[in-house]
Amino acid sequence: MLGRSVELARFDALLDRAARDARATARGKEFGDSGRSRLVDITGEAGIGKSRLLGEVCARARRRGMTVLRGRATEYERQVPFQVFTDALAHLDPHALDGFQETDAVAPLLQRSGAVDRFGLHRSTAVLLTRLAAPSGLLLALDDLHWADPASLELLDHLVRHPLHASVVLAVTRRDRQSPESLSARLTRELDTGTVIRLGLRPLSSRDCAELAGPGLPPAETAALYAASEGNPFYFLTLLQAHRGSTTPESSAPPGLGSLLLDELTALAPSRRSIVDAVAVLGEHATPAMVSRVTGRSGTAFTADVHALTRRDLLRSTPQGLLTLRHPVVRTLVHESTPFLRRVEIHRLAAQELARAGASAAERAHHVERSLTAWDPAAVAVLEEAAVRTARTAPASCAHWLDVALRHLPHTPQHAARRRELMLRRARALAACGGLRESRDLLQELIATPRRSSGDPATGENQDRLRVRAVVLCALVERHLGRCTEAVALLRRELARDPAPADVVRLGLELGSAAPQDSDTSYAQVRTEVEGALAAARSMGDEVGEAGVLAVAALGEAYEGNMTTAHGLARQAAALVDSLPDNDLTALCEPLARLGWAEAFLEHYPDAERHAERGLDIARRSGQLYVVPHLLLCLSHVRVQTCRISSALELADQAEDIARGIGSDQLLAFVLASKAAALVAACPPGDPRPLAVAEEAVAAAGTGVDWWASTAWCIFGWAALMAGDPVRARDAMLRAGGPELQRIQPSMRPLYLEILVTAALVTGRAEEARGWAERASKEAEQLGLPMLRASALRSTAHLPLAQGDTAAAADLFAEAAAESARCGAVFWEAYSLLLGAPLEAAAGHGRDGTRAWLRGRRLAEAGGSGILVGLADATRPPGGGSETPYGSPERAELSERLAALTARELEIAELVAQGLTSQAIADRLYVSRRTVETHVSRAFRKTGVSSRTALATLMARRRAGSRFGDARTEPD
Repeated sequence: MLGRSVELARFDALLDRAARDARATARGKEFGDSGRSRLVDITGEAGIGKSRLLGEVCARARRRGMTVLRGRATEYERQVPFQVFTDALAHLDPHALDGFQETDAVAPLLQRSGAVDRFGLHRSTAVLLTRLAAPSGLLLALDDLHWADPASLELLDHLVRHPLHASVVLAVTRRDRQSPESLSARLTRELDTGTVIRLGLRPLSSRDCAELAGPGLPPAETAALYAASEGNPFYFLTLLQAHRGSTTPESSAPPGLGSLLLDELTALAPSRRSIVDAVAVLGEHATPAMVSRVTGRSGTAFTADVHALTRRDLLRSTPQGLLTLRHPVVRTLVHESTPFLRRVEIHRLAAQELARAGASAAERAHHVERSLTAWDPAAVAVLEEAAVRTARTAPASCAHWLDVALRHLPHTPQHAARRRELMLRRARALAACGGLRESRDLLQELIATPRRSSGDPATGENQDRLRVRAVVLCALVERHLGRCTEAVALLRRELARDPAPADVVRLGLELGSAAPQDSDTSYAQVRTEVEGALAAARSMGDEVGEAGVLAVAALGEAYEGNMTTAHGLARQAAALVDSLPDNDLTALCEPLARLGWAEAFLEHYPDAERHAERGLDIARRSGQLYVVPHLLLCLSHVRVQTCRISSALELADQAEDIARGIGSDQLLAFVLASKAAALVAACPPGDPRPLAVAEEAVAAAGTGVDWWASTAWCIFGWAALMAGDPVRARDAMLRAGGPELQRIQPSMRPLYLEILVTAALVTGRAEEARGWAERASKEAEQLGLPMLRASALRSTAHLPLAQGDTAAAADLFAEAAAESARCGAVFWEAYSLLLGAPLEAAAGHGRDGTRAWLRGRRLAEAGGSGILVGLADATRPPGGGSETPYGSPERAELSERLAALTARELEIAELVAQGLTSQAIADRLYVSRRTVETHVSRAFRKTGVSSRTALATLMARRRAGSRFGDARTEPD
């Protein structure tokens, strides 16, 4: 490996660490953050030695006992889903998946059939790689990633954004200039986090090339070859081979790489050239048997030709028994120089052989596509079947194969209905994989297609139904593109065409969903159309449609702040939904999300959670990807309010994966804003992550003034305030709301006004703060919801506090806590308690303040809220002497929580508080790591905390009060 010592040294360090951490894990030891997976991004031009370096790294990993999986993406198979991962997993031991419970979830990677959720597949793949990393570490090497299919790139993106907590090294090679922009951007972004390490391969030096040439070549000739190759090792070796074969006159300038390779091919006998052509065309299906069949040659003559081509180093054999050309550049040249009709024939024969062998439509589709030159019903049927099988796991491939089918479908009346159906299916696939604009254009073309008069009423009805489906999908796509005004106009135009009652329901459902997100249209402006859809559903006895319209109407009214009306509609919708079986609700996944959000805004958190979870289960089973983020975020919102922060953050992470896959900036803005809200609750004070994610949310929202942007800016304001920047917080809220804050969601406005009140007071705008607080109180009373009243009470409490009236402020914070508790808004209950506790002490109500602080602290710890635990630390009652009213209850609380610990548990808890890892504690106490973990888990359960940080805080409080005898200070 000439000239690559630096790169190999970097890899050696990574492999050593991975192998060491894997062994430590196998022995039950911890290794902390060093166990996080890393990706090494090897870049360089064609022939620079990327694959050679990767091969050496694989060999070194095997010598360390690591599991090695190596796959290669290929130039002419870029629509074969998960091709590079499938190639890598082909190296697995046949029994490696024995007992793996998620085998079905990763079936597409194993060339097995199965309709799975593609984002579930991503998560299951991470679990699989973690499993394969035990007990000796794993190297996953992916070559030529610039040719990877979209599904593989999406899976890799997931693995990069969610590093594995396992001894895994991912190594990828790619040509930077030929890489998809999304791949390059993701890998570049993760350089700063340390998840990605980039190794850019440079040309070899003249000294390296001289050593490569050996001592037999005169220095002048070596220098000429080096100059011609510019240090590219593949080109240099090709020039060297040609020079030694005397194919290049010494007096002439060295020829180009392509000419040299073509000269090498020209010398082949026709029988051998046909084998080389077949291998280049067949790609991943170039088994000796397949090559024999498509070339029509067999027996000893065929074997002799393969051996001769192998000796010339034109052909090589892979560990899976495939024949391959020695370098991708050679394959490209051979493929392009093979006559077109010969390529078509090879693909046709390959498709036939795969069909005879029982291969799936998805596996045959690549060859079927390449063999199509005219309309072929059987071939197009294969493409359609492949599209169906990949719609959920690889929508980009699905859209591609439907495009091929459409291009070959004759433009005749007899195929018109089929063309419309294929266009709609392709538009749906495009919308699922980030092709929103292309999807919209295709749908607009479909909508504009004139209705064909056939004289058959059933045919006409089918055309109308398909048109309405296209209109509804187009409106949904327009929403995701941030064009809600266009979506509303499109739906209204279709409603004006006097559609059938069933279509009125479909259109009304989408219109009711689109209007609140449109800056120019309020729900009130479409209420009449939604009521018409409700009447149409009831006239047909369509309970499913009725439930859907009621849910959408409930959210529309709740959004506008008409809570009494919203409550009645939500109750009716819930009664219908709860009476219907899951199969009937398949068409209602988005209305279920609307119902969940309506109930969340109405502060009916258990109902919201129940309906969102049911909708999520149905949406995942039925493959309705676009609605999954809304259901996940509804659950995340509910769990932030009810202070289950870890779960809220996990749900937001899942929604982010899907939003990035769909490619909607507006949806991504909403997802990131929700994630930022969960991070604000989760992270301790001073953590930069919430504000960073909020900044990304407003960047995704762009310059729009719609609901998506308003929500993103509101959460940005909250994150900025919690980060200690009230000026940015105030500016963000004013930008979110516009004139008179009219763009801020009415049903959430009191909560967001609290941000403005706090920011105004901190920045010395007392009168402005008073105005915002009065408005918050007025609007909260109109809404009549406990959590929003609590927010207005906190806003009001800041006013007497600013004037030194701590007693009045304390009473208001206590009332806010009580209001929050009424609806189960645990996060805001704890927040109110912790803000009010020190004011109770200042007002002379020390015992009440201590009880408030203790309850707030317990809620914060149990919910895993770093920001609230930090607030508790900042507002901790003055500990110590008996003269303080805080002493006795706090000591009693500590005694109660710690008395249940055994001597060993208390001892281990003290060592945890000192920052020692489980292994370090085990070494100190001469016990196993598992024993330590068992004691820590018991300490968590007995003290009611959920993290080492919380346990450490509890022990610090114990030490502070130990001189009063409130808990044991020494182990028994």
